[in-house]
Formats: sequence, C-alpha cells, structure tokens
Amino acid sequence: MTERTDRTDDERRAAGMRVRREVLGDAHVDRAEAGKSEFTAPFQDFITRYAWGEVWTNGVLDRRTRSCMVLTAMVAKGHWEELAMHVRAAVRNGLSEEEIREVFLQAAVYCGVPAANKAFGIAQRVLAEPVPE
Repeated sequence: MTERTDRTDDERRAAGMRVRREVLGDAHVDRAEAGKSEFTAPFQDFITRYAWGEVWTNGVLDRRTRSCMVLTAMVAKGHWEELAMHVRAAVRNGLSEEEIREVFLQAAVYCGVPAANKAFGIAQRVLAEPVPE
C-alpha cells in the first residue's frame, strides 16, 4: 500500500485520536489529554498525528501485528512504564494471553531472558486485572 500523504494534519489528528482511543481506551487518553501542559501539548499532538494518525492508520499492518511489534519493542528497550499499557492495548486489539506469552518467549530469544522475565511479570499483573467495560 502506498503511504497516504494526501491527508491534512487535521485529518491525521482526527484519525489518530480515534485509533488512539480504540487501542488505548478512553480512560487512558482522557488522562493524557487532561495532563497536557503548554510544555507537553506539542508532543501529544505529534504522537496523535504521526504515531497514531499516520503509522497506525496506514492499513499496511493490522493492529494485532502492530501490538506484537510494540510489545517486542517495549521489551527490547526496557520501557517497563509503558509495557502494561501496551499489554492492555494488545488485548484490546485481539491478542490472547497465549499470543502475548509467545511474543515474550520470542523476545526472550532475541532481547534476553532477564528482559522477558520482567515483561512476563508485568503482563501477569495486567492480565489478572478486571477487564474494564
């Protein structure tokens, strides 16, 4: 698929906010939006337009695949603060516990056993949480 460069920033922002809410949930996005300051607002706009409104909406990869990639990237880079959020997003995107486990087993081979061990611990806590309505 050809990259969509025909959209305006406003169109990317609107599409990005829709996908961001679908993937991360309204509660998370509402907290992020409420916590914006003059200093952080440009960054929030940037990730909404480009990460969510350009990359996540381009139609080349499905959301399940993207979630697998994001989980692996979080493990590889040790972004533990964001891993829980992305485990929740992966479930929202249709990944089963078994599939999330397989992502972390694969990550153990390529990113290291200690990193995967940490990821398993975080994911186990998240997956035990009640499912929000």
